[in-house]
Amino acid sequence: MASPKRKDTAREAATEAWIASVPVPEAGFTAAARKDALARFGAMGLPGRRDEYWKFTDPSSLTAPEVPPAALFDAGEAQLFGDVDSVKLVFTDGAFDAGASDDPAAAGVEITRLAEAGAADIHWAQDLYGVLEARGQTPVARPLAALNTAAAGDGVLIRVTGRAEKPVHLIYRHESETSDAILHHCIKVEAGAELTLLETGPAAARFNKVMEVDVATGGRFHHVRAQGRDHERRAATHIFARVAEGSLFKSFTLTVNGQLTRNECVIEIAGDNASAHVAGAALGDGSYGKFHHDDTVFVTHDAVGCESRQVFKKVLKNGATGVFQGKILVKPGAQKTDGYQISQSLLLDEDSQFLAKPELEIYADDVKCSHGSTTGAIDETALFYLRSRGVEKEEATALLVLSFLADAIEEIEDERLAGEIVGRLEDWLARRKT
Repeated sequence: MASPKRKDTAREAATEAWIASVPVPEAGFTAAARKDALARFGAMGLPGRRDEYWKFTDPSSLTAPEVPPAALFDAGEAQLFGDVDSVKLVFTDGAFDAGASDDPAAAGVEITRLAEAGAADIHWAQDLYGVLEARGQTPVARPLAALNTAAAGDGVLIRVTGRAEKPVHLIYRHESETSDAILHHCIKVEAGAELTLLETGPAAARFNKVMEVDVATGGRFHHVRAQGRDHERRAATHIFARVAEGSLFKSFTLTVNGQLTRNECVIEIAGDNASAHVAGAALGDGSYGKFHHDDTVFVTHDAVGCESRQVFKKVLKNGATGVFQGKILVKPGAQKTDGYQISQSLLLDEDSQFLAKPELEIYADDVKCSHGSTTGAIDETALFYLRSRGVEKEEATALLVLSFLADAIEEIEDERLAGEIVGRLEDWLARRKT
């Protein structure tokens, strides 16, 4: 006879404290979704190290009642994507900064703020807010995302009916050492429409963000983000995407610095001949403080003739830790699926580590799915080749690191955006020569 599951009273008490702190509105189009999300959160409880998908990452600093302080950091660099002609919307410690932002109408798409639109009884985002997050809770519980849906104070609601005239650039600034920001974005790309969304900046000392993206038939969504440089920041981000027939979803994330970053991406491919790509490049240097970076991805194929790609690369040194947990689920009837997953780490010393959990679960017989995960050091043969031709060791190492990351960066379709990412990586490597 199995012994009864032991209750975690401390975890239950902490969950109840969070629930008590969340004000749920009585009216407005988000009220029902927030109430349901708070109930989901209460049923799941806060995440803990005993949970299967948290065993590599300690969530305690993400759930503590008091925000661990994060010192402000200024790298003295120009704003990434600052020269790109885009519509800039600025949030400082989770609060919208109208004075620093552009006119949202300049993007040629419908943009409203959650804080302003939430009081309305009727809004197009009513069919999206909390909907994809709720769907993404099965089969894996994601309690921090449910908490976000219940508690988010602001965010952007973007509806695209044609091709956006300019990219939308969300800039997250960090000015308080104890800020605790919760933002929730909803993106609706209508049939045949197209949007490029950029995100940059550290956001807050602790950041919880959810983005729900619904790409309708023939739509195209491009997402490029660079997570902030502050060494002590902590973040838990979630992307929930639904991809319809013949549509495209692409997301790339660059992460440098930060004590703890957990990026979750849950993609549902729901229409035939659709494509979903998610990629990331992370560089961690533990000499500036703890660095722990976790990518957790779940892609579900539920249609015919669809393609998915997961490409994640991490470069780690001085005790940094990288985590990848990725799954491809192919449902019955999802024939002609092409699913690809690769996670690789480059360890620049013996003190760093990479923890990986790649998974395939397939219930269709006419598919092409693969996954792979590798960990290694700098190729000594390639290093010797470069040095024998007069390249200094530090420069040769940087070249090999950039070559290693190239597959992930190539997932960015816009060559100018990819070039800016490479330039920022070159600057980071130049300051941290091995």
